[in-house]
Amino acid sequence: MTDTADDGEFDLLAILPRLSQLSTVLNRSRLIERASENTGLGLDRPALGVLVTLHMSGGTMRIGEIARRMQVVGPHITRQVNELERRDLVRRVPDPDDKRARLAELTPAGAGAAGRYLETTLGVLGDALAGWSTEDRRTFGRLLDRFAADLTARLGALDE
Repeated sequence: MTDTADDGEFDLLAILPRLSQLSTVLNRSRLIERASENTGLGLDRPALGVLVTLHMSGGTMRIGEIARRMQVVGPHITRQVNELERRDLVRRVPDPDDKRARLAELTPAGAGAAGRYLETTLGVLGDALAGWSTEDRRTFGRLLDRFAADLTARLGALDE
């Protein structure tokens, strides 16, 4: 259960309790639920995921691109966008590159909700990292991104 590298031994088993601890603290703290409550809209996680994905894109997106970024199937996102559109949080606009297609974009209310959600979530994460150096934060972000991508790819291969 160990992975030997040039810089010494690293016990893979040591990662498991840390991942479990993070999962537990995120669930117990209700961070996502608190952030959702801060939107004042009673949105569920998938709906918030669509809003945040659109917010982070900085513009308009096709349904398929939202689905790809969220790693879910298109029909799921279509249902979410339909509901968010009904609630005036998202609107569909013509695709300037393909007049047959429509793009989703945030309305001002949707942008406000995404902003309040991110303010809460990023505030807590920022507070947790406040004592870290800029270099440590960059390294953590880079390694976390790499780990998430590699684990996602590995688990995806197991599913196939």
